[in-house]
Amino acid sequence: MVVYLLSRELRELGHEVTVFGAEGSEAGIEAVAPAAWSRDLDDPWIGWERQFTYVARISKRLHRRQFDVIHDHTGPTGVLLALLSDAAPTVVHTIHLPVPEPRHSFYREVDDRVRIVALSKSHASSLSGLRIAGVVHNAVDIEALAIGTAPDDYLLEINRIAPEKGQHLAIEVSRRSGRRLILAGKVGAYEEARRYFQEMIDPHLGSTVDYLGNVQGAQKATLIKQAAAGIFPIQWSEPFGLGMAECMASGTPAIALDRGASAEIIEQGVTGYVAGDIDELVSAVGRLDQIDREKCAIVARDRFSPRRMAQEYLEIYLG
Repeated sequence: MVVYLLSRELRELGHEVTVFGAEGSEAGIEAVAPAAWSRDLDDPWIGWERQFTYVARISKRLHRRQFDVIHDHTGPTGVLLALLSDAAPTVVHTIHLPVPEPRHSFYREVDDRVRIVALSKSHASSLSGLRIAGVVHNAVDIEALAIGTAPDDYLLEINRIAPEKGQHLAIEVSRRSGRRLILAGKVGAYEEARRYFQEMIDPHLGSTVDYLGNVQGAQKATLIKQAAAGIFPIQWSEPFGLGMAECMASGTPAIALDRGASAEIIEQGVTGYVAGDIDELVSAVGRLDQIDREKCAIVARDRFSPRRMAQEYLEIYLG
């Protein structure tokens, strides 16, 4: 989604943009993989083979052409591909995940030739020792979201189901606050995530907790705008938090534990609340009526607009 929004805005600003992707993606991309391959990406064996084939096909195309900038959103493989292709004088790489030591070592080897971008100041602070070209917040697809002014009473966590996302804590907040909870998102592919769903989530599903699976399009927009709040009791240093931004851009306050970029993304008392523990999350639910949902949407749509993101990346491209 971030790549789609960025490429769309850059084109509207008059730039020529090439996007390599899979069949069925946005109009105008260069499809180098069948859409059916996406089903294989979670497989620990087949997934790597699909990705290597994808990279090899892009490599052929890069060696035949020249660009002003290559902007990679994938990781070390994409960075190396861009550098070794010698297809552009400028290589930009956005880091979308936390960086463990082995990957940190890789980035130290290339940060003199690659303009590295972090998703938040919190994210950048975790990348000590690396040359960071800039911090650019992700954008949300404002056109696909609707602003809600008459919310229902339910809390919504729209996130991948995994221990680090803290759905079990959202269930506790739901119980203690007396609010219905809707969980939406696919279950992570790894065994720990599946076990987490079976042991920590599934036993609580019923009259007060619903699980909808992965939601998209109009269903997702409606679900967000009608929620009393988006709840994000994250258990890791999340670099950004796209679900939080989508909620706030819909006028739906976000309440989150103070981990990662939460305090940077949420404006306390304006677009939601950042809490230090579960007790504070429960207290925040009781103060949701103090949030002006229209103002929440206006502030968030300005901060996380695709145009703002594109303009900030342009500054990094130009150096």
